[in-house]
Amino acid sequence: MTSHDNNFDAVVIGAGAGGLFAAARLTKQGYRTLVVERLDKVGGRASTDDIDGFKVNVGAIVIEVGGITQETCEEVGARFDIREPKPPILYRIGGKDVDVTGGGWGMLLSKLTRQGAKLVKGIGAARNDSGLPEDELSTADWVSKYTKNEGVHGIFRNMCASVFAVGSQDLPARVFLTYFTRKSAFKRFGFHPEGTIGIWRALADAVVANGGEIWLSTPATKIHRNDDNAVTGIEAVRDGQTVRIEAPVVISDIGPAGTVGLLGEDGVPADYLEQVRKADRPTSMISVNFASQERLIDVPGMLSFAKSRRLAYIANFTDVCPEMAPPGWNLYVGTSVPDNPTGDFDEAAETELLMQDLRDNISDFDRRARILNVATTRDEWPPQRAVAGYDLTHETPVEGLWNVGDGVKEYANGGTTACAETAKLVVDKIVASQRVAVRS
Repeated sequence: MTSHDNNFDAVVIGAGAGGLFAAARLTKQGYRTLVVERLDKVGGRASTDDIDGFKVNVGAIVIEVGGITQETCEEVGARFDIREPKPPILYRIGGKDVDVTGGGWGMLLSKLTRQGAKLVKGIGAARNDSGLPEDELSTADWVSKYTKNEGVHGIFRNMCASVFAVGSQDLPARVFLTYFTRKSAFKRFGFHPEGTIGIWRALADAVVANGGEIWLSTPATKIHRNDDNAVTGIEAVRDGQTVRIEAPVVISDIGPAGTVGLLGEDGVPADYLEQVRKADRPTSMISVNFASQERLIDVPGMLSFAKSRRLAYIANFTDVCPEMAPPGWNLYVGTSVPDNPTGDFDEAAETELLMQDLRDNISDFDRRARILNVATTRDEWPPQRAVAGYDLTHETPVEGLWNVGDGVKEYANGGTTACAETAKLVVDKIVASQRVAVRS
């Protein structure tokens, strides 16, 4: 075991969204912070690969504009080069692509069913706690109380898939309604010209500029704690050598189950272990990244669907970010959530259903589109580590050890926005607790 100047104020395990948001906030607060990342690039499950000159995202594709993500970047001095498509999203209803910008739920549902007004009233009632349904009711069953319309069910199913990476049968209605009435509704978002990795590179640059360090290709192998059950640092493998890193604060962005794995189950309270096992329910998605030299959909951003077998959305990146493809090319992704997204499913059959939807919605798809890859995210590499509404708290039974990321989201939030939120909450608590310690 080697030992260099490996004493830090804080160590962050994982350079995914939650880890980088947390590290950027810590360094801005003056904490000498180290980020260790097992991969050779930043971003984790929201990063970007280069495939023949195309910037192909491996997970998250959109970044929220005007919310906590942008606020964090501005606070820590990270570039925020996100381009908004206008309109951001269209809905394919009855063969027409409908823009509901400014009209919200009322306009969207009125295009689908005469029962739209009842549904809008139900959504409005959810703005008060008394109007929220019980936890056990799924989003699909809540919609069924108002209508059997297939298009309405399709819209809700595909919204659940797009935001939460599960189907409407899998997501509690209370979560869906809380998100769309209080967290966000038809919000602003955009794409980064470097692919989603661009936002993480900007945060990484801010970490370094503010005195932190980022070690790529450095997997953490153990979290250390003392006899008082307080964290003391980690072990990691760097350049083939095991190194001990001392720090009184450790933030884990690898999910609660991964954190427990690095701690070792011995000495972790049984009730917490049981909570981790129950909450460890990774979701699944299938994405087809494809390109063309002719424009395949007349949409500047996202296209969602009222009727599809599995296809939740198609995103067109190159209208606002032509840098994501070689000159003269267009870049798209079509994404679906499989049946039983938190369990086992037939990957080949589910992929074929997605392909059939793409053929149905893009004329002569097989001839006109060049498929770059088909990516299935699941199990240890999921779109989200926990189904929204069933997340663990970011606190752990070990003093000084915290979780961030999409396994410890705040209620009814999702994606990278949720990661930014958990990072702020955790760093604020760390700073507050250390101020108390100094005063006492």
